[in-house]
Amino acid sequence: MLFLTLFLGVILNMIGYIPPGNINLTVVQITITRGLRQALYFIMAFSTVEIFFTFGVMRFVQWLSSEIKLDNIIDVIMVFMFGILGVITWKSRKEMPKADYSKKDSIKYGLILGVVNPMQIPYWLFVGTYLISHEWIDIGYLSLSVFSVGSGIGAGLALYGFARFAQYIQEKFALSSYIVNKGIAILFFALSAYHVCKIVYIHFIK
Repeated sequence: MLFLTLFLGVILNMIGYIPPGNINLTVVQITITRGLRQALYFIMAFSTVEIFFTFGVMRFVQWLSSEIKLDNIIDVIMVFMFGILGVITWKSRKEMPKADYSKKDSIKYGLILGVVNPMQIPYWLFVGTYLISHEWIDIGYLSLSVFSVGSGIGAGLALYGFARFAQYIQEKFALSSYIVNKGIAILFFALSAYHVCKIVYIHFIK
């Protein structure tokens, strides 16, 4: 049973990080501008925080989904987060890559984004409610701990896949950091605009 719980955590969080978002786009950016090693430092730090993040959300998933209306709050947060990331990335597009980067910077960046990761909250509220209501996992500490460890592993594997794909694309097409940063900045702005449109539609059109 615990093996199934671990397996579910791995698979479900791998799926959760497939759609474009601030985390996997950041991994792509770090891989191309700083190298695969720095991306791995980021991924390991982020995945460690993801274990505790998943445990916290899953532990209180039923209370969160019933007592707090998080949709609007998360949309507003995502507007600002994607906007800020877009501005930072856009400004750094002309900066020349350094010859060497500190692994502390990549680890610190991974820890920060691991804590500030609102995109995963709606996903886990939906998935967590389904898993618990259908008794696929138990809400005891041991079961949730195993599930959360699987979640961290799943996040790490998915992000590692993005890092390797980014490395392959860079080697195949010889992309410059300017092109990559510009493209990712545009994607961040587009995601921010999507959440703005979503808020406008829900509150003023629907």
